[in-house]
Amino acid sequence: MAMTMSLLRRVRQVAQWLLGSWGRVLGALAALMAAGLAGAGLFAWLGVYNVAASTGHFRIVDHFLRFGMENSVRARAPSESLPAEIDENLVRLGAGHFHAGCAYCHGSPGTPISPVAASMLPPPPVLTDRVDRWSDGELFWIVKHGLKYAGMPGFPSLRRDDEIWAVIAFLRRLPALDRRSYRALALGEVEPEPQRGAEIATGQTEADAIGACARCHGARQGPPSRLVPTLHGQPAVMLENALRAYASGERDSGVMQTAASDLTEPAIRGLARYYASQPRPAAPVEPRDPDAVARGEAIARDGLSALGVPSCLGCHGDEASPLYPRLAGQPAHYLEGQLALWRSGLNDRSATGQIMAPIARRLSEVQARDVAAYFASLAPAAEARR
Repeated sequence: MAMTMSLLRRVRQVAQWLLGSWGRVLGALAALMAAGLAGAGLFAWLGVYNVAASTGHFRIVDHFLRFGMENSVRARAPSESLPAEIDENLVRLGAGHFHAGCAYCHGSPGTPISPVAASMLPPPPVLTDRVDRWSDGELFWIVKHGLKYAGMPGFPSLRRDDEIWAVIAFLRRLPALDRRSYRALALGEVEPEPQRGAEIATGQTEADAIGACARCHGARQGPPSRLVPTLHGQPAVMLENALRAYASGERDSGVMQTAASDLTEPAIRGLARYYASQPRPAAPVEPRDPDAVARGEAIARDGLSALGVPSCLGCHGDEASPLYPRLAGQPAHYLEGQLALWRSGLNDRSATGQIMAPIARRLSEVQARDVAAYFASLAPAAEARR
């Protein structure tokens, strides 16, 4: 018994010593942390560190930041990748957004990075020799979320992964492009006219909003990408409402928000009148499944009463209200994509989106594809109601 009590006292003494030691260690660590925080605060308060972008980082700081950035991206990037054969429609859509939202900082084939952008810290890289260093998923994460402390913004709409993948598809094509092939993809029909010396000197001309839209939607012809709607001959009222919804963020689209956010009301009305007055081009030639077209026609004409789906032609026929788009001759890829957005819970905040979203959710994926095939098979009417 005495031996047991002696052993217990010894254990207690050891425990007290350990607790005392750990207490001293923890106290020392707390003191060091407090001193470190006080030193950092004093360092910042005195302004010792030069934050000027013109001075650059210390080499070791630059290496550390890059090392941390690369590992952060790789730790968070998705595993998805583009298919082996990239859809040309996806490339063309991505090219239009790159030209509008990315080329100023990163340059483009034949056009160097702006001196202003090149003076950023870190300077934005020339992407033609950088994109191969990243996987598709890593590029996707960077384009979607941007990079802190690098001036790289996130994508305007974080919910539109389909548009972000279009940019990645274009970036994969970018290293193989020269000035001519880049302009063919990014500008399409648009051929900017050279300004006269007086116009350059006095700034008498503004950026052509119609030309900016025509990069993706076409001017004399329809859109070069089948993921983009044909605007020619659409009702002006519908076009105005759509532009306002994109500009306000009621409709989710990083591509269209970039294009519409700076438009004034007169510009919106002018653009709508311009496209409403244009003759509707012939529908693009697409392979069609006659059975799918027939099934889609039945839904478009009669609806699906058991599912609460009304006739599509009631709102989207050529004699319907000018509040709604005409769907005859629209690309099937585009129509499928729009129905998929509504079915996934996107684009349901605008007035027309609140109508379409619940209807689209009642359609199966196959039914949505059939309806798209039907409308794509139709020849567009010569004019729509203005």
